[in-house]
Amino acid sequence: MSFQTLSNLQFDFEIIHKINESKEIKKEQIFELIEDVPKQVIFETASKLRDKNKGRVVSFSKKAFFNIINLCRDTCSYCTYKAEPDDTKLSLMDEQTVKKLAELAKKYNCTEALFVTGERPEQKYQEAKEWLRKQGFSSTTEYLIHCSEIVLKQGVFPHTNAGNLTKNEMKELAKTNVSMGVMLENSSVRLREDGMPHQDAPSKEPLARLNILKNAGELKIPMTTGILVGIGETLEECIQSIYDIKKIHQRYGNIQEIILQNFHPKPKTSMFEHSTPEESYFKMVVALCRIIMPDANIQIPPNLSPDNYNEFLSVGINDWGGISPITSDYVNPEFSWPNIQNVEKKCGNLGFSLKARFPVYPEFVPLINNDLKQRISLIADEKNYVKESYWK
Repeated sequence: MSFQTLSNLQFDFEIIHKINESKEIKKEQIFELIEDVPKQVIFETASKLRDKNKGRVVSFSKKAFFNIINLCRDTCSYCTYKAEPDDTKLSLMDEQTVKKLAELAKKYNCTEALFVTGERPEQKYQEAKEWLRKQGFSSTTEYLIHCSEIVLKQGVFPHTNAGNLTKNEMKELAKTNVSMGVMLENSSVRLREDGMPHQDAPSKEPLARLNILKNAGELKIPMTTGILVGIGETLEECIQSIYDIKKIHQRYGNIQEIILQNFHPKPKTSMFEHSTPEESYFKMVVALCRIIMPDANIQIPPNLSPDNYNEFLSVGINDWGGISPITSDYVNPEFSWPNIQNVEKKCGNLGFSLKARFPVYPEFVPLINNDLKQRISLIADEKNYVKESYWK
């Protein structure tokens, strides 16, 4: 055995040992890890870290997707969620429709009402402004606050994902929302340059998104964020994005979940020719996220890896995100949600148990207000998951 091989083996052992001890891993060491340690060893290390920090429980949220207003002031090169005023897919959910869907969600024992809107549509579209005015509101956020109250009365818990909300808007929504979300997508400013996916999406300015997460931290709001993988970023940019999220969590302790979402090209978008990320690259991002943030709740959307989502349990995830028995994924309508019983079966085959959670993770329930805690306690088990007798 040459000296070089021996020295590499020694390094492998040291870095893996350090990771297994959950010691702080610097960014430079992550780059060395990728270069010097076999991919399979990295994957196994991430899986062991998940077992150590999160156990063999995988969670999901039983949800209904409320596609409130899908007009949007931004244009992202890969998005088909956004509608134009004359599109057949235009969604403007009035109060009655929101209430009806909330009633249906309750009937199916869903615990999450996922509220999604485009980015401040009333700033770009007169149609949105007029429609909101007819409903009796001056902004999308005002309407979201009202809808949250309607849904909560039905016994379903709102989780709002409406882009760059102000600190005051988040403070108001926190009265009824057990958690909120904004995807960082990537913290690289390069992706905002000409010809890049966020060129025409001012709200995707990384500093603006990071500022939302900081504001949420100051307000102690449990926050979901994450990155979009395969949109033209480098692995280094993914790693930097995870470290940027980690930095906020270390300071405020409010990042409840990191979503790692794999890009899929969509017809009639400028990125239609762009390919979906290679599986080994995507798995590497997931494994590195677990290594960088060993205690985090990390999820991949199972509908976006329909043939092999279960394989991601071997690279460190512990959550499937929201799965709906009644509504589509309006952001990715071409991908159906998996059947919850099938997900449970696949988890069981690999030695994991599936538990339903609220839109707020069990360990983040202490952050929410007493009224929301009280409502959750009615259908929660002793560990703040949803009672099995309720969700099943």
